[in-house]
Amino acid sequence: MFYFIRIPFWLRWIYPNLVWNIPNRPKTIYLTFDDGPHPTETPFVLDQLRQYKAKASFFCIGKNVAAHPDIYQQILKEGHAVGNHTNQHKNGWKTRNDDYLKDFITAAKQIDSTLFRPPYGKIKRSQIRAIQQVNPAVKIIMWTVLSADFDQQVTPEKCLQNVLRHVQEGAIIVFHDSAKAAERMRYALPQVLKTLSNQGYRFETLPA
Repeated sequence: MFYFIRIPFWLRWIYPNLVWNIPNRPKTIYLTFDDGPHPTETPFVLDQLRQYKAKASFFCIGKNVAAHPDIYQQILKEGHAVGNHTNQHKNGWKTRNDDYLKDFITAAKQIDSTLFRPPYGKIKRSQIRAIQQVNPAVKIIMWTVLSADFDQQVTPEKCLQNVLRHVQEGAIIVFHDSAKAAERMRYALPQVLKTLSNQGYRFETLPA
C-alpha cells in the first residue's frame, strides 16, 4: 500500500482548487476524523478533544450517521464541524460519475455541510465538477499530513511520529474514528494533543 504521509507540492499544484491546508493561521492545527460516527471510537475522540478544549472536523459517512444519529448530534453539540464523506465510502476512481454524485447527494441529506472529503482522497475531475454544480459552495478538503492510522502494518508509535514530524502551522491532519484505526488512533491522538498543546498550538474547526 503506497501513500504520502505529507502531501508533496506537485500534487497540490495539479489540484489547486482543492483545500490542502489553511494558510496564514499561526499556531493553528486542523484535526480531522474520517469514517464515523462510530459507537466507541467517536466518543473516545470527543473525550480527548474535550480535555484540551480542542475543536475538530468530522467527515462522516452517511450510512454511519443514520446508524448512530445520537453520536452525530453529540459531535455538533460539542462545537465541532462535520463534513460529507459520501454515503457508502465510495472510491471515486472506481465509481461511475452518476453513482458517485448520487452517493454524495444521499449523504448530504443527513450531513448539512459545505465541506466534503472524497474517501481515500480519490476523486475524478469530472466528479469534482459534478459536485460543484450541485453545491457551488462546497469546499473539497484534502489534507497536509496523513497519520496512517488506517494502515494495520503501521505501529502506533510510527503513527504518532507521522504527525509530529510533519506538522506545521495551518496543517490539516487526518485521523480516523473507526474500528480499523482504533489501536493507532487511540495511542497517537492523546499524545498529539498533549505535545502540540504544550508547544502553543490551538486546534480549530475547518472554515466552512
